[in-house]
Amino acid sequence: MRLLLDTHMFLWFLSEESRIPEETREAIESSENSVLVSAASVWEIAIKASIGRLKIARTDVMKLPALIDASGFDELPVRARHAAAVGALPMHHRNPFDRLLIAQTRTEGLALVTIDPAIRRYDVETL
Repeated sequence: MRLLLDTHMFLWFLSEESRIPEETREAIESSENSVLVSAASVWEIAIKASIGRLKIARTDVMKLPALIDASGFDELPVRARHAAAVGALPMHHRNPFDRLLIAQTRTEGLALVTIDPAIRRYDVETL
């Protein structure tokens, strides 16, 4: 299975792994699954850190791409087809970053790893 971590899951994996439900953590750590982190999540973290909505140092934000690799995850770039697919989504969720993750999940045939109940209203596989 190909899994896309939402931004919270990625941050929790890096610093608060105990917050991830056991079954979800096992799926993330399973060698049978490939795990991706979207460039949109790094963008969201960088923006929220810069405006004070997320407490993470700028130097730590700069380390995120390397932490994706060090965690054994793959980076999922944001492509034009992902951005265009956002326009076809119903407005169940207003967060533009989450909407982009949903569009990436649909476009790439992934399962989105999230605890966000609003995301489950979309026609996407979630874990």
